[in-house]
Amino acid sequence: MSTAFSKEEKAAMRAAAAEAKASKKSADLEAACLAAIGEMNGTDRELAETLHRLVKEHTTLGAKTWYGMPAYANAEGKVVTFFQSSEKFKVRYATIGFQEDANLDEGNIWPSSFAVTKLDADDEKKLVTLLKKAVS
Repeated sequence: MSTAFSKEEKAAMRAAAAEAKASKKSADLEAACLAAIGEMNGTDRELAETLHRLVKEHTTLGAKTWYGMPAYANAEGKVVTFFQSSEKFKVRYATIGFQEDANLDEGNIWPSSFAVTKLDADDEKKLVTLLKKAVS
C-alpha cells in the first residue's frame, strides 16, 4: 500500500499553505472562494454556486477557501461547511461537508458529509435546514 500523496492531494496541501499565508481580509477571502468556484466546470460549478448562494442567503458564515475548495467559516474563522469538486479529486460525485464546528451532532451517529450529484428544490430546502442548524 502506497503512502505517497496523489497529485491532487499535493495540490490541495499547497493551496492550504497559500491560504494560511493569504490576507485575512473578508473581501479577499470571498474573492478567493468565488475564484475557486469560477475555475470549476459543469455540474461541480453549478453545485458550488448553489451552495454559495444558500450560505449567503441563510447564514452569517464568511466565504473563504479551504484546501483550494469553497468553504464557509464562522466568526472565529473555523470552517463550518465546505464543497469538494468531483472533477478535482477524480471521484464520481461532489461532496458538501460539515466540520466539527457545525452544530449537527445528534445522538451517537450523524452525517458529516453528503455525496451530491444534483440539487433540486427539495434538496435545497434540506440543505438550508442543515445550514441553519449548523450555525445555530
